[in-house]
Amino acid sequence: MDVQSTLFCGDNLEILREYIPSDSVNLVYLDPPFKSDQNYNLLFREKDGSRSTSQILAFEDTWEWNQESQKNFLAVIAEEGKLSEAMTELRTLLGETDMLAYLAMMAPRLVELRRVLKETGSLYLHCDPTASHYLKILLDAIFEPINFQNEIIWKRTTTKNDYAQGATNWPRVHDVLLCYGKCAPSAYFKQPFVPLEDKYIKSHYALADENGRHFQLDNLTAPRAGSRGHPQYEFMGVTRYWRYNKEKMVRLLAEGRIVQPRVGAVPRYKRYLDETKGVAISDMWWDIPPVNSQAEEREGYPTQKPQALLERIIAANSNPGDVILDPFCGCGTAIEAAQKLGRCWFGIDITRLAIKVVRDRLTRKFGTEIDKAYARIYEPRDQSGAEALAAEDPHQFQDWFVKKLGGVSAHHRRGADRGVDGRLYFKDEPTGPLRQIIVSVKSGHITPAFVRELQGTAHRERAAMGVLAVLRTPTKAMLRDSASCGVYCGLTGTYPKTQIITVQQIFSKHPLNLPPLQHFGDRRAATAVPTAVQIPLPGIA
Repeated sequence: MDVQSTLFCGDNLEILREYIPSDSVNLVYLDPPFKSDQNYNLLFREKDGSRSTSQILAFEDTWEWNQESQKNFLAVIAEEGKLSEAMTELRTLLGETDMLAYLAMMAPRLVELRRVLKETGSLYLHCDPTASHYLKILLDAIFEPINFQNEIIWKRTTTKNDYAQGATNWPRVHDVLLCYGKCAPSAYFKQPFVPLEDKYIKSHYALADENGRHFQLDNLTAPRAGSRGHPQYEFMGVTRYWRYNKEKMVRLLAEGRIVQPRVGAVPRYKRYLDETKGVAISDMWWDIPPVNSQAEEREGYPTQKPQALLERIIAANSNPGDVILDPFCGCGTAIEAAQKLGRCWFGIDITRLAIKVVRDRLTRKFGTEIDKAYARIYEPRDQSGAEALAAEDPHQFQDWFVKKLGGVSAHHRRGADRGVDGRLYFKDEPTGPLRQIIVSVKSGHITPAFVRELQGTAHRERAAMGVLAVLRTPTKAMLRDSASCGVYCGLTGTYPKTQIITVQQIFSKHPLNLPPLQHFGDRRAATAVPTAVQIPLPGIA
């Protein structure tokens, strides 16, 4: 798979299903809303890099049980299997609560994230203790318990004096990272280390050989008295369960790596300081501080995680050129870490504000001229969102409108479009010829002349019908002119040969007056991908 790093703006569930292929991602990191029931504000940088004092609402980390969450829940349990059973039991345990609404949102996304992972891939879900135990139930149901790898504890802050405000609980200072492999035995992992402390070196590596190399005498006996299958035999007059087989012990002795302090004493292994990798990092991370108010990397994003945290995860679970996916990318910490470490990446966020932060951050750190060179996928969710997209990127607005109509975008990027922004396809009968409907999208001021132009384009293209897709309400004259174009009569019904469809009609979800359309599955997805932000990675072929 030839991967181009890509930023997507929209609902990550829709984007995962439509744009991210199965078995294509090496590592997933997600830092979803924690169900902490608070609204977050985003402090933006100005163009000169200074910080603005204006606060803009970034997202609402608030979930409530309503008709939408009920719909999400029913969609999950409709799929038979362990996840359906787990969600059913959680409903019995939690009732129709806000927490269940949150889990109903997360469940289908976790299913898709497992689908896109390669067999050697891993997933890290960053959460807090409020919902971590419920999320682990979902992950066990989706990945199976055997593929659970770690629960990592990250100390994200220092102890607060909450007791002074009347708190009656231990101070809460940590986050949880749940790590699963798609197939845990084959999941890629490279153990990271931290250097030994000077105090430890002085106390444990005080011995030195004739060449001045410092070493310590380490244990050679097997842990747990051989209960893990280690061999038992006599060596240098001592019978024990040993870490290594006898052949290796003899070889180490010949190499001068085994020392017997005295006759009858248990032999020891000579471990040199210059050969040690350091201390293996465990599942307790207290050495990475949070992003404080004075940190250079601070983007002003309320839930921003330190880049060192993401660099550790990415370096341990992937190689240069691998693909990293962050479906809740926020201010883009995982994206920047992946770019810095030479990985390809997919980043998804539902807010245009977050995408702006990521784009500015990448431009600032890597000098990529994203704004001038690339468009991006954005799914408007209301009229104002559609208007913002049309103003910011007319081409992407055209692509989005055509897609919402059920058609295929023309994807003109250079040269004249000859009045065709997209095409819809239908058949009068199952075995009949494929017929087309020409789509012309207009996001600015509209006049009756556009209706006449569409008629001419449809005639030139030998199309059965034409659709003028507009951002704003058409004038009475435009509606009158389109109605005068006549009708198309087919076996499935009678339809206006030329009709005007507004963005408002798209969001109203009322059926459009179009014949049953032919869809082309992956063809639609494939034609839509180039509208994303595609950022070339320096040094990666």
